[in-house]
Amino acid sequence: MKYKFLFIALILFINCSKAQNSNQKQKKYTVIKTAEEWQNQLTELQYYVLRESGTERAFTSPLNKNYKKGIYACAACKTPLYKSEHKYDSGSGWPSFDRAIEKNIELDTDYKIGYQRTELKCNTCGSHLGHSFDDGPSDTTGKRHCINGAALSFIAK
Repeated sequence: MKYKFLFIALILFINCSKAQNSNQKQKKYTVIKTAEEWQNQLTELQYYVLRESGTERAFTSPLNKNYKKGIYACAACKTPLYKSEHKYDSGSGWPSFDRAIEKNIELDTDYKIGYQRTELKCNTCGSHLGHSFDDGPSDTTGKRHCINGAALSFIAK
């Protein structure tokens, strides 16, 4: 009797898992390219960061200390992502913003280093940008969008 109950519970668990997975929709992006097309368009570092979810070394991006007025766009598809007035020096070594241009950023969950983090992606092409943390400026949003400089292109005003 005990084994019969365990068998039924196992069947229910598997069916519930399948139902949950079938309800999850795969995100479809506006800009879709093959890996080869992305490699031809991007530098080696940009491809590593944007398409392989890599991280550039801290304090290496010239955009980290860029305080000119303008827009920071996705280096892969040129979608505007951040306004210069929302950029601040977090001391982290990566360009940091307290908010994104609404609807141009996708939030995803990332477990790549063993715990849950909020991954930030371009909502147009799905490229990895960086991560969001809750240690940003308390006088604004409290958020820190820690973005790889290689994921961005700067468009001056």
